[in-house]
Amino acid sequence: MKYYILAGEASGDLHGANLMKALYKEDPKANIRFWGGDLMQAQGGTLVKHYKERAFMGFVEVLMNLRKILGMISFCKKDIEEFNPDVIVFIDNSGFNLRIAKWAKEKGFKTNYYISPQVWASRASRVKSIKRDIDEMFVILPFEKEFYKKYDYDVHFVGHPLIDGIAGRKQVDEEVFRKKHNLGDKEIIALLPGSRKQEITKMLSVMLSLVEEYPQYQFVVAGAPSQTNEFYQEFIQQKNVKFISNKTYDLLSISFAALVASGTATLETALFKVPQVVCYKGSNISYQIAKRIITLKYISLVNLIMDKPVVTELIQNDFTKENLKKELDKILDEKHREQLFLDYFELEQKLGGKGASEKTAKLIVEGIQ
Repeated sequence: MKYYILAGEASGDLHGANLMKALYKEDPKANIRFWGGDLMQAQGGTLVKHYKERAFMGFVEVLMNLRKILGMISFCKKDIEEFNPDVIVFIDNSGFNLRIAKWAKEKGFKTNYYISPQVWASRASRVKSIKRDIDEMFVILPFEKEFYKKYDYDVHFVGHPLIDGIAGRKQVDEEVFRKKHNLGDKEIIALLPGSRKQEITKMLSVMLSLVEEYPQYQFVVAGAPSQTNEFYQEFIQQKNVKFISNKTYDLLSISFAALVASGTATLETALFKVPQVVCYKGSNISYQIAKRIITLKYISLVNLIMDKPVVTELIQNDFTKENLKKELDKILDEKHREQLFLDYFELEQKLGGKGASEKTAKLIVEGIQ
């Protein structure tokens, strides 16, 4: 069978790679052509375009690069037609993927979607076009199945793929890891400022402003695979800061606390049982637009899944050095940490157990046989 997979960003690359691995098990003769990243490329198949070529964040940034984005959409349609897949699998990245899905459905291609667009966060009206354009939807958050049921759309809850990714990873030898990266023996506070240049630029400086006030801890910046080491060095000047690129899971596995940009990383941090403060700051125009269309009580996946404020969220103007210090002090306090660990355990139970990629691959293959 022929599969065309469309993934964007580092998280999409991770989940796409695990899905490809599972697809090859279900269908050893699978011919996979995809948009993704290094992790997907390592599984085999044919990489069409790397997600780094289209990493645009926020309304303003998208508008500034609109011509480039429209060109990629046009190229993608032509590439799909030439490949003529048995199924197209969309992974998250709704701004790009839903445009392709509408065209693909009209052309008669079978359309599957893995990791739902966040229509429950904003513009729920998109459910109408999703029902029209997507044959099968595979969701990874427990509340999404109930959300879609309100619109008479039956979707598959397959569990969250992060559980497999974290459970299946090789355990890091803390002593070896610390020695390799010259971390010493202090407790580690991990800084995860996101994966896009815009968000890193706006958040990392504020995170680093706390370093001098916590000499008893070792601060470590987790570098995203989508950015160069040189880019991070523009921000890192303090002696008590280390930088480790593309080893976020290893770092989280030995961290005492973390300051984390809103996104998938908040859930990853929780699954590693690391107390965290969630941070977000975007361009003012993008934030003002988002505030008017997003209807959620929370921005972090941890709080959304638990439906209560398990972790503190410092958003836009609340993301200041003073507020960040106050909240960091809280998660360093033993009593506060105990409650967080209990909430994290409950969170993991809600996520549905292991096997998300395998369940999804099986359903995809069965759907085209």
